[in-house]
Amino acid sequence: MPLKSAIANAADHMTKAVEHAIHEFSQVRTGKASPTIVENVDIHVMSYGSNMKLKQLAMISTPEPRLIRIEPFDPATLKDIERGINESRLGLNPSIEGKVIRLPVPELSTERRQQMVKAIKGMAEDARVRVRSARRDGIESLKKLENDSLITEDDLHRSEKEVQTMTDKKIKEIDEHVVSKEKEIMTV
Repeated sequence: MPLKSAIANAADHMTKAVEHAIHEFSQVRTGKASPTIVENVDIHVMSYGSNMKLKQLAMISTPEPRLIRIEPFDPATLKDIERGINESRLGLNPSIEGKVIRLPVPELSTERRQQMVKAIKGMAEDARVRVRSARRDGIESLKKLENDSLITEDDLHRSEKEVQTMTDKKIKEIDEHVVSKEKEIMTV
């Protein structure tokens, strides 16, 4: 039972690393409007006296391919949201129209697209490091089980191969997402 638990724990950590990478990729702007671009922007709300994510403060939609529409739940937070978006490093210029904020998403230059691809590859490498770290931790826990005579040497070798196979699979999954996101970013 501790053997299955150790392997499952390593698999869980690897899966979380991949999911985190995918989430990070979704926040990178591709030239078309998407609520994920702005939903996690931290907004300091003066009247509440705290920081909140934009998705907690407003309804975010994309009525057009190059436009994000933000409608605050509380109209008093309109100026705070505008300031928060301006302070973020998204390169978007919000404009207030009545009780909504319109965010036009400009076309990306080739140079900016290349910078974003480079950033995606950096995020992917961080995710690969997390997956390999989960592998290392998993193998260490397997070796500890063997040292404590809870599993045999054969079980250890078989389990190490299983953990390595999972690692290779997760890294391949990250690489596939990188290729997909790179294609999405470079498509004009």
